[in-house]
Amino acid sequence: MSMPSLAVYGGSGALGRALVSFFKAKGFRVINIDLVENAEAHDNTLIHLEQSLEEQGNHLDKSLGEILKEDKLAGLFCVAGGWAGGNAKSKNFLGSADLMVKQSVNSSLVAGYLAARHLKTDGLLTLTGALAALEPTPGMTGYGLAKAAVHHLTQSLAQPGGGLPEQAKVVCMCPVTIDTPMNRQGMPDADFSTWTPPVAIAEQLASYMNGSIQVDSGKLISVVTKAGVTSFAEL
Repeated sequence: MSMPSLAVYGGSGALGRALVSFFKAKGFRVINIDLVENAEAHDNTLIHLEQSLEEQGNHLDKSLGEILKEDKLAGLFCVAGGWAGGNAKSKNFLGSADLMVKQSVNSSLVAGYLAARHLKTDGLLTLTGALAALEPTPGMTGYGLAKAAVHHLTQSLAQPGGGLPEQAKVVCMCPVTIDTPMNRQGMPDADFSTWTPPVAIAEQLASYMNGSIQVDSGKLISVVTKAGVTSFAEL
């Protein structure tokens, strides 16, 4: 019996690498979609930033089709993204907002496009939002705007006529801070016991996929860690 296939969009970042490692160990054939290869993944398909969003989507659609052949994805996890601060008065406001849209919104749009074409009928698509974006984010307006758009996209994809395969589910993981080397470097004095370990997210996604934890399609999932314990709740 062949291994079930799974794709990680952003599989060369800190959270993405953790997902690639976790699901590879669980017996999945893992495909990395990113700007650079992840040698641990079974297959890699690369994003070309010089292409338009439509060109990127068409390129990745073709590349995934060549990798999967007659197979379909059991899951597609989009964990691409980034962070930038700033308000409307900031000198780099428009540039940072543009970057946030490209990193979070565009990647999520392409992930939805790919899921509509390559996800199994009962597959799982996850996008990455942010708990902070449920409220105004004046100190990081571009970031909040982008993540709020990802929340909206999640809910739209889950609706009848949203384009996903029948019985497929989409959810949006909404963490506060993920415990990554870059975040630790940028905030060395923070309380790390309130940061979410990547493996905690991996384990939750695995539980959604195997059905041990039921989740409704279209839901935003809060990801909150306190005293080293991570909890997940549908919003």
